[in-house]
Amino acid sequence: MGAADLYTPALLEHVSHPDYNYELEGATCSHEGINPSCGDDLTLHVKLGDDGAIEDASWTGVGCAVSQGSADMMSDLVIGRTPAEAKQLCNLFGRMVRGETLSDTEREELDEAICLESISHMPARVKCAELAWRTLDEMLSGATEPSSTEGDDAAANSPAPATAASPQDGR
Repeated sequence: MGAADLYTPALLEHVSHPDYNYELEGATCSHEGINPSCGDDLTLHVKLGDDGAIEDASWTGVGCAVSQGSADMMSDLVIGRTPAEAKQLCNLFGRMVRGETLSDTEREELDEAICLESISHMPARVKCAELAWRTLDEMLSGATEPSSTEGDDAAANSPAPATAASPQDGR
């Protein structure tokens, strides 16, 4: 497997022209994710609407093309979804990048993020691809608690930073 399999046009478009790389004003939740083995460091911002669905999402930070492109794709994909639906997408993405076979329906749910499927053959890059997704999953797990979705202080609404785990550690 070569770099051409990983650096698809969809990934490169999200890296070159990210739509969601900004600090979201009025975010309901923000959460930092860190990949210490690669140096990726990003903060996700999510704004929940009155109906509880994700009204807007964005990210800020630094990292490799894989982590940044993946964060941008994920942000696009979760807008309009409920937190439970977004968590399900995080689960599907994690299964995919760890090499599990997904059904055609599951693959369609991931939309263009499916372009990162080949990352499963590059274990060192799995942590880069899943950082934003893992961070979102942890943030939304905290968002189910009333104290994490109320108030104006984003720092008070953020669980401890997510850290990318190795594919072998079962997280």
